[in-house]
Amino acid sequence: MLSSKEKYRLYCQEKNTTVPIFSRDWWLDAVCGENNWDVLIMEKDHRIAASLPYSLHIKHGLKMIQQPELTFTSGVWLEYPPHQKPAKKLSYEKKLMGGIIRQLESLKIDYFSQTFSPYITNWLPFYWAGYQQTTAYTQRIEDIADIEKLWQSFPNENNVRNNIRKAEKRLIIRNDLELAELIRLKDLTFARQGLTSAYHYEFIARVDAACQEHNARRMFFAQDAQGRVHAALYLIWDPDSAYYILGGEDPDLRNSEANSLLIWEAIKFASTVTRVFDFEGSMIERIERFFRSFSPVQTPLLTITKMSRRMKLAHHGNQLFKAIANRPMVLGGETLQYVRNKKQ
Repeated sequence: MLSSKEKYRLYCQEKNTTVPIFSRDWWLDAVCGENNWDVLIMEKDHRIAASLPYSLHIKHGLKMIQQPELTFTSGVWLEYPPHQKPAKKLSYEKKLMGGIIRQLESLKIDYFSQTFSPYITNWLPFYWAGYQQTTAYTQRIEDIADIEKLWQSFPNENNVRNNIRKAEKRLIIRNDLELAELIRLKDLTFARQGLTSAYHYEFIARVDAACQEHNARRMFFAQDAQGRVHAALYLIWDPDSAYYILGGEDPDLRNSEANSLLIWEAIKFASTVTRVFDFEGSMIERIERFFRSFSPVQTPLLTITKMSRRMKLAHHGNQLFKAIANRPMVLGGETLQYVRNKKQ
């Protein structure tokens, strides 16, 4: 008899599965380690109808489920029958989520925190079970099929079209440079802000290898005539959406508008492989303002959390943060992908 995880692997490999890339088995193998994650499932008609993959960590005796590193969304995922009426949809969600929650509660977790896919908008079953919710936002272009129409939709006051044209005169786009170059630019970006990236080269390289194997990533580099790389962008995708998950720029070359050009090139490419472009959001004002110049739709993300009594005691004693200090924090849907430079 197959285990839940074995069933889930088969489910993720089905051609018509709707499971987002961040919840695919191969992604979890890369970000968590093949033996360091498991999954809760609910089945209907001998098929997985609801799932919640998770990675369990124990520190200082506290059992925690958090967002895996470099993973934009996770949490519960549902497969819906076609043409389901609204009332039946809510009943369907209540039943399946309730089953997942009962399994989750049986694990006796001290701290649970996951940011759900933007397609999961009903968290009432978790509320009824004593969970809490905070809202963050991402920015999404919901239809990238018509690139010319999208170009015309960019607001004139943000000058993004002029910035792209400016960059096109000075820079070429390359897709054949090494991952190390992208990581170098990412590290330069963090260093300029007095920050140190939380993601080591080995970790990113492991994720990159998995994405290459599954034909789910492309890197974009903006390079000038002197061979200098101004900025880089890392894009991943599944059949539904493309996600801008990593990027960086040379602080000495910031005036070239390379980032605007890279995003536009990434959107154009994404339109050939999927249907939505997700900027992977930001709650940081200046970044949100830059993303907004591309006319995305502000989209809420639900971060669902719950603490046990002893975790609350640890939290009030300021021990919670010590327990998870070595992992990127998830605050309101935004993964803090850095730690403060101790020299600052």
